[in-house]
Amino acid sequence: MTVQLIVTHPGSAHKDDFLACSLLAHLHGVPIQRREPTADDLADPSICVVDVGGAHEPTQNNFDHHQFARDAPPICALSLVLQSMGLYEDALAFCAWLRPAEWLDTLGPNKAAELMEIPRVALGALNSPIDMTLLNRFAKESEVNPDSPIYQVMCMVGEDIVNYLTSLRERLDYLKTNGQYWTIETDGETIQALFVEKSEVISEDPSFGLYAFIESEGKADQIQATVCPDRRGGGYSLTRYNDSQRLDFSQIESDDDVRFAHKRGFVAKVSTTDPTRLKELLKNGVVKSVS
Repeated sequence: MTVQLIVTHPGSAHKDDFLACSLLAHLHGVPIQRREPTADDLADPSICVVDVGGAHEPTQNNFDHHQFARDAPPICALSLVLQSMGLYEDALAFCAWLRPAEWLDTLGPNKAAELMEIPRVALGALNSPIDMTLLNRFAKESEVNPDSPIYQVMCMVGEDIVNYLTSLRERLDYLKTNGQYWTIETDGETIQALFVEKSEVISEDPSFGLYAFIESEGKADQIQATVCPDRRGGGYSLTRYNDSQRLDFSQIESDDDVRFAHKRGFVAKVSTTDPTRLKELLKNGVVKSVS
């Protein structure tokens, strides 16, 4: 059945319901009403009921979490919508903002700050005028229609979340098949690098997803560098992973095939495309141990 309407609670708006409605607005392009739902709303799968109504029934498009037990996992309405879209696991793994949003909405600011390992007062310092304006404007409306500016911004937000997660999943699957792990040894030192060969598939944004892929592979403590096509030229970019101090690419700045090496040593742009030469440049960038 085609969705005809989105209903969420009146009163104050929060990141949870705003983002959940943003995803649904992007998907369905239907009006959002901010009011208490009726029994008929909850029984009608053509109406998405979000963060209100006391029911979690994805097949009925009901996405409330407030009826969950006190000791239930901290899952909010946004989480439930992401689950229904098949995006929750990737969002939890690769969107650093999602878990704090769940904590804040379900556990309150004190516990959220504790879990984030920051002072309680820091939560206020993290608020942006962008957040406050969007939430305040959304809260003032009883109905938000597709022709309103706030609705259009919400659709942009929803679209960007969906596009990021779907394109990231495609990139992770690509890297799983095409990424190569290199081991470079020099003077008793061993480093590892992730190499991605030039391809039309990744030409638009070659470095996209590299960090997420390394983390998903459980290799964050093993990799020191990434080597991927340079989007600004015909060669490759050598980059320290997590700013590993075991590499200093300023050491190779005088090499003929090095177009640019940052003085702080965290990145170098090279013209060569030969894997053997790329490995040699990585080797030359290793910081020698001081005995």
